[in-house]
Amino acid sequence: MSVRDLVLATHNRGKLVELADRLGALPVRLHTMDSLRLPPAEESGDTFEANAKIKAEACSLRTPHLVIADDSGLEVDTLGGEPGVRSARFGGPRLNDDDRNRLLLERLAGTAWEDRAGRFVCVVSLARNGAEIVRFRGEVAGIIALEPRGTRGFGYDPLFYYPPAARTFGELTLDEKAAVSHRGQALAAAAAWLLRNED
Repeated sequence: MSVRDLVLATHNRGKLVELADRLGALPVRLHTMDSLRLPPAEESGDTFEANAKIKAEACSLRTPHLVIADDSGLEVDTLGGEPGVRSARFGGPRLNDDDRNRLLLERLAGTAWEDRAGRFVCVVSLARNGAEIVRFRGEVAGIIALEPRGTRGFGYDPLFYYPPAARTFGELTLDEKAAVSHRGQALAAAAAWLLRNED
């Protein structure tokens, strides 16, 4: 199989690490949006599927290469699915990951352990020449912890307690997280598709 170029359509450093880790073993040359000087797309969709498609298609209009984009977030049942597609913008654009985690804990203050269920969702879209080719979805269920635990990962990982491992995603290694996570599932499916389909 010939080596092909693949653009990782995100400016999120944490996502770039996970995308490169899962896709780097494929016969691909990985490019970032920064290295190609590509601007971010406006995430105007109401679903993870819509936003992943928007980002992949917008980026693919600015490069001849195949593009892979991810949209993901945390859905908390007792909050009606929030922060959902607004996960990266929860509380406003000026907040960082720690601020958003504190805000989430404030919103869940007094909520019993059994009522703190949630899930991470990831949708990965591949596009070329402004058109989506294929997309994949991954989900993983967990519980929102009472306080942050662990320093690995990014975003809400320190608050996402994964019962089968008895640890938060913030306490898992990159490989441990990838084996069970929403993004790991979607990227595994995308990697399998890439191996089966030539440009």
